[in-house]
Amino acid sequence: MSGDVTGDDPSGVQVEDLLDRLADLVDRVGPRRAVLGIAGPPGAGKTTLVTRLLAAVTAYPRLSGRVAHVPMDGFHLTNAELDALGRRDRKGAPDTFDASAYAGLLAAVRSEPRAVVTAPSFDHVVGEPVPDSLVVPVGADLVVTEGNYLLLDDDGWGAVPALLDEVWWCALAPDARVERLIARHVETGREVDDATEWVLRSDEANARAVAEGEARADVVLLDGVVVSAT
Repeated sequence: MSGDVTGDDPSGVQVEDLLDRLADLVDRVGPRRAVLGIAGPPGAGKTTLVTRLLAAVTAYPRLSGRVAHVPMDGFHLTNAELDALGRRDRKGAPDTFDASAYAGLLAAVRSEPRAVVTAPSFDHVVGEPVPDSLVVPVGADLVVTEGNYLLLDDDGWGAVPALLDEVWWCALAPDARVERLIARHVETGREVDDATEWVLRSDEANARAVAEGEARADVVLLDGVVVSAT
């Protein structure tokens, strides 16, 4: 199946079927790098979608070896910074990230002439960002980035949408998202009651904050299957 999805009949189209679309995007914006954003609420499957996409491009000649990955998570404020700001109990909320630095990273990867760009990653075991642990090489024509707040205009995120050449939105039924989030927190060591309280208080507040972004996305995927595309 071609990756040129118009939205007329997207039923059954999955992320692996969108590779032509991405290659065409790269060709259209060159010679600078193109930036693809994967957005959506917590627990909707953004990381899973990116993992599938990165695996698919390795066997796709038009993009193989030309894609870099820089998640938004690396721009979490450190725990020390969150403690100083009194925001540790809200970790993951829009104002617990360095949105300005994230926007600066996106601007840097789009700039010409191209240069090697380094970026932070996030260590989920210790819950801290790791500076300069990711590299966007000169030869990367497409940079994939994912996170909750890519289409958020509040809390300092307003500069980000204009730095994304295309945005795909991950959607999932709310009950399934909540169940997935609780299981994720339990896997990291939280008790079930504590995990449930955190998800309903924090993660779901963040989900409500980003909900309007779906209408602004170029492609919407429900559990990895395209439901609309423009």
